[in-house]
Amino acid sequence: MRTPNIADKVVVITGASSGIGESTARFLAGSGAKVVLGARRTDRIDALVKDITAKGGPLSVFRLMSQSAMRWKL
Repeated sequence: MRTPNIADKVVVITGASSGIGESTARFLAGSGAKVVLGARRTDRIDALVKDITAKGGPLSVFRLMSQSAMRWKL
């Protein structure tokens, strides 16, 4: 199913490794949106990426970092 007003738009989704974030990512990618997925659980996000790309969806992936992890990198 393609949604004309979302097709080819770029959508950033945080918490994409499960629940509402994952469902939203699947729906929007299936509707033709280019989704950028963010999540802490890389194993689950990797599985989602494989599934979406296997169905022909374009996407980008990045890893979120907690604020405490960012402090240590400064």
